[in-house]
Amino acid sequence: MAADFRRTRFVKSAASLADLPADTGREVAFAGRSNSGKSSALNAIVGVKGLARVSKTPGRTQLINYFSVSEARYLVDLPGYGYARVPLAVQRQWEMLLGNYFTCRKTLAGLVLVMDVRRPLTEFDTRLLAWTTPLQLPVLALLSKSDKLSSSAALAVQRQVAQRLKDQAQVGVFSAPSKTGVENARQVISEWLLSP
Repeated sequence: MAADFRRTRFVKSAASLADLPADTGREVAFAGRSNSGKSSALNAIVGVKGLARVSKTPGRTQLINYFSVSEARYLVDLPGYGYARVPLAVQRQWEMLLGNYFTCRKTLAGLVLVMDVRRPLTEFDTRLLAWTTPLQLPVLALLSKSDKLSSSAALAVQRQVAQRLKDQAQVGVFSAPSKTGVENARQVISEWLLSP
């Protein structure tokens, strides 16, 4: 049985953990550096254009955005991190919010880490993985914007990232415009959401 992502709808935005929906059911979070293509990846996976706001201005997602796939099953668009033009105080606030989110949410079933295939495993990406590793949280690392490279170059990056992450994450190339990797991502996320 697979999740019907086409029924995904926006539920709410939260500025703090106190504003999050009840900690019941299952949820899969999307995280990534600002301008990594995180919102585009979420839209491509659910197949609903414009569901998660896509902006050419990095750092636009500053809230935790919840999308309902079905009853008590959510996709969560986390604030983008690591963009230099955002004030340092705001960056620290985001990092604290993300760190607390990962340690507090019992319903968190998996993490989709979106990284630009041309700039994978930044300092912020590795810090995020360091937060999630002790939680034994399953991670799907999507190397987005793979259409910007030749297929052989993108696959070479995938091999390098997979070697570095070893057992920390599944790694796949991804492109929202060409739909590369979309079906595989749907299958993985569906399993996480629907597992008992």
